[in-house]
Amino acid sequence: MAEILAVGEAMEPALVLLEGGDVVAIPTETVYGLAGDATNGIGVARIFEAKGRPRFNPLIAHVADMAMAQRIASFDPLSKKLALAFWPGPLTLVLPQRPGNGIHPLVTAGLDTIALRMPRGFGGDLIARLGRPLAAPSANSSGKISATTAQAVAADLGARIKLVVDGGATPVGLESTIVKAEGERLRLLRPGGIAAGEIEAAIGIDLLRGGAAGVEAPGMLASHYAPGAAVRLNARAIVEGEALLGFGDQRAEGWRGATAFLNLSVSGDLREAASNLFAYMQDLDRSGARTIAVEPIPFDGLGEAINDRLSRAAAPRDNAQPST
Repeated sequence: MAEILAVGEAMEPALVLLEGGDVVAIPTETVYGLAGDATNGIGVARIFEAKGRPRFNPLIAHVADMAMAQRIASFDPLSKKLALAFWPGPLTLVLPQRPGNGIHPLVTAGLDTIALRMPRGFGGDLIARLGRPLAAPSANSSGKISATTAQAVAADLGARIKLVVDGGATPVGLESTIVKAEGERLRLLRPGGIAAGEIEAAIGIDLLRGGAAGVEAPGMLASHYAPGAAVRLNARAIVEGEALLGFGDQRAEGWRGATAFLNLSVSGDLREAASNLFAYMQDLDRSGARTIAVEPIPFDGLGEAINDRLSRAAAPRDNAQPST
């Protein structure tokens, strides 16, 4: 079973594992990540092995600073402007790879682009100490609910990894927003911890949505972030035997008959809802209900990312095709 160490005790043990081609679960501001040396094929393969992740789904490479990022990828002016505005933080940029950057091909799933992010806190410090980028998808079994606490990581992956670094509950609670520059335009590939409106305000242009061809970045599979229970969206009435994931102060009809009930945000605060989403879905999944009904959640701000995760959780589980 994985050892759980607090941030203050974990740096040296984590470095030893990473240098040896192993993986470590680490806290970031978004969700917990399962980190391996992005230049080490053995370490990257162990990420896929521990997660049971499809090989065609690329990983995000995490960097310590802009110098490291620019050794790995080529930055156009728009992407550089975004990096300066939002890094470190929950924004991932998809960029052309530089030749000879040392990134193992498993990280990019054979693409000529790479997804880069600069995390805050322990993750950034660990990368700086290691001196190499870390590939770090969410620390959960592939397609399942992302972990926002060390305990959730250990419950899911504890038998398959050696170390979980405990940094407490993650403050954002959703994966990073992923964008890609296309000339002078910017395409949203995955909504996430930075609302699209914040990005649009920073760059002064509207984000393009839809139209992406195939899997260009992590988190683009149609079925993803799924609990064991089925998920039913926009529920306005409860069916017998369902658990209920609520939002705000208006309840679905028959809500008192739900087998379990949790409210993402009583006040209707989307930031609070985002931070609670994965942990509450895990709790309701453990209730034994066969279906989790979800009350309607607005698409404003972070609501776009919340609804994106919920729609993927509700997608047919045998659908392995990438979303568009």
